[in-house]
Amino acid sequence: MEFNAVILAGGRATRLGGVPKPGLTFDGASLLSHALQAARGASGVVVVGPDTPGIVGVLPDGVLIAQEEPAFAGPAAAIAAGLAALHEAAAIHQAAALQQSVSPAAWTLVLACDMPHASRGIGPLWEGLRGHPEVEGAMAVSADGRQQPLLGIYSTRALEREVAAASATSGLTNSSVFRLLARLNLLAVTVPDGSTDDVDTWEDAAALGIHDEQEADMKSQEETLEDWCRTLLQAFELEGVEVDINDVLAVAGVAAHSVVRPAAPLTTFIAGYAAGMARGIGQAADDTAMSAALDLARQVAKQYLEPGTETE
Repeated sequence: MEFNAVILAGGRATRLGGVPKPGLTFDGASLLSHALQAARGASGVVVVGPDTPGIVGVLPDGVLIAQEEPAFAGPAAAIAAGLAALHEAAAIHQAAALQQSVSPAAWTLVLACDMPHASRGIGPLWEGLRGHPEVEGAMAVSADGRQQPLLGIYSTRALEREVAAASATSGLTNSSVFRLLARLNLLAVTVPDGSTDDVDTWEDAAALGIHDEQEADMKSQEETLEDWCRTLLQAFELEGVEVDINDVLAVAGVAAHSVVRPAAPLTTFIAGYAAGMARGIGQAADDTAMSAALDLARQVAKQYLEPGTETE
């Protein structure tokens, strides 16, 4: 059966200290490479995720790359971005070949890149679909009964229908994949043990035998940032101020993705300055002023250059 593949390689990896999952090493290759191998045979493949060393530079020729909008909007939004990229690529191919029409692949494999043994589960999913032609897809279920929608094969038309319906109402930002798939007639397929094991924490990585060199580097970086933050606060006689380093870095990341990379330090500087001004004139306490400033900076960065947004 003909299929396309949408590989999800985004997310903040918060519990990994921000280390990008696609570049983690398992059995001599990156997790992203394992996911691409699991999707072999696909007519079209798109990797959805940010522009990181774990993605760029390792993709084979012909593999598309896309980014959910806004960045880090969640897996449902990432699936929508992947489908859109595949649809656009098909349209370009159609125009170049001067064909009357190009039908999309009937099925779409949806696969998160942080499951190194996912390939074990794909065969059973296809077997389930062949035995139940009436369903709109097959979703993996672990040996202990947990559903994993990010290891599934779904009707392309059904996915596109649900993406369109969600986009016309509440949207897909921060929406769950289960919600996106709720109206589909899906077959639950129990897959071999370990197929759905994923990497959310360094403990998960260790259990799967994934190299933890990145963990040591990240811990060193986190410790350095915390020490530098304390040093700066002392220098400015602000020892009592609480700074959420992860939140500041997250805002910087949004600015870098939505505007240009140099916008990251500029955005955090202006947000900090605004918070200081608000605190100085008594508008808000330190933590409230900083939170409000970062929230506003994040909102403005996300909206930058969107249709209807004015810029100077």
